[in-house]
Amino acid sequence: MGTKVLERFPAGAPRGSWSAEEYAARRRTEGLPATVVMDLQSDAFLVVVPLGEED
Repeated sequence: MGTKVLERFPAGAPRGSWSAEEYAARRRTEGLPATVVMDLQSDAFLVVVPLGEED
């Protein structure tokens, strides 16, 4: 099963992962099963949903 990236947030940002967590929380209130994952290669936090949820 794949995922779709909704938004990217730089890991080096002053607030760290909080921006990504807040964005994901807003998507969850809209009914999307959004989660935050860390992409080590790009050094970014990604907000993702399973494919098919936000097409």
